[in-house]
Amino acid sequence: MKFFLDTADIAEIEEACSWGALSGVTTNPTLYSRVGGKLADFENHIARICEITDGPVSAETVSLQRDEIYAEGMKLAEIADNVVVKVPTMPEGLAATKMLRAQGVHVNMTLCFTVPQAILAARSGAAYVSPFVGRFDDITEDGISQLNDVVVALGNYDFGHDVEVIAASIRSAHHVTQAALMGADIATVPFGVLKQCVKHPLTDRGLESFLADWEKVKNS
Repeated sequence: MKFFLDTADIAEIEEACSWGALSGVTTNPTLYSRVGGKLADFENHIARICEITDGPVSAETVSLQRDEIYAEGMKLAEIADNVVVKVPTMPEGLAATKMLRAQGVHVNMTLCFTVPQAILAARSGAAYVSPFVGRFDDITEDGISQLNDVVVALGNYDFGHDVEVIAASIRSAHHVTQAALMGADIATVPFGVLKQCVKHPLTDRGLESFLADWEKVKNS
C-alpha cells in the first residue's frame, strides 16, 4: 500500500518526504484554509507541493457544473505534470471526469461513499476513487466495511484503465491497518496519523533499553 499525505501544510509534506515513504499528497479546500491559504496564492501553493514530491498531488475543483469543473480542472492540470484533479462524486462530476479523461488528465473522484458511486466513478474514467472511512464512523456506520466493499467490487471488473482505491478520511493507524489488509491501493492520511503509524510503545521501550545497556558498555 502507498501512503499519501492528506494536508496542505508545506512543512508537514517536507518532513514526510524526508522519511522516504511518501508517494503523493491530497489536498482540499478545507486543508488549504487551515494553513491560511489565500485564493491568489492557491496555484503557487500547489506548484510548491508538486516540487517537493514527484508523486500525484490532488488539487480539488470547487465548481458544480460540468463545463466549469472541466475548465477548472484543465487549469489545475497546467500547474504541474503530477497534478491530479479532484472532482466530487455527482452527476456533473462524472460528466466532467469523462471530459478530463479524454484530455489525458488524471482525476481523483472524491466524496465517494458507496459501491455504485465507486463503479460509476471508475466507468467515467477516474484514475483514483476515494471512499471516505472516518465520515461513516462519524454517523455510527462502519466505514471500514464500506471501504472493503468498494475494494472488492472494483477488483471484479476491468475498466479499461488503471483505477486505484484511495482510503480517505483516515482517522487512525487502525484504519490504515484494515485498509492494507483488504488491499486498498493507497491510504491518504493526516500527518498525525502518519506519525502514529511509525510509533509503538514496545519500540520506544526497546530503544530505551538498548540505549541504557549501551551506556553500561560505555562506562565499563
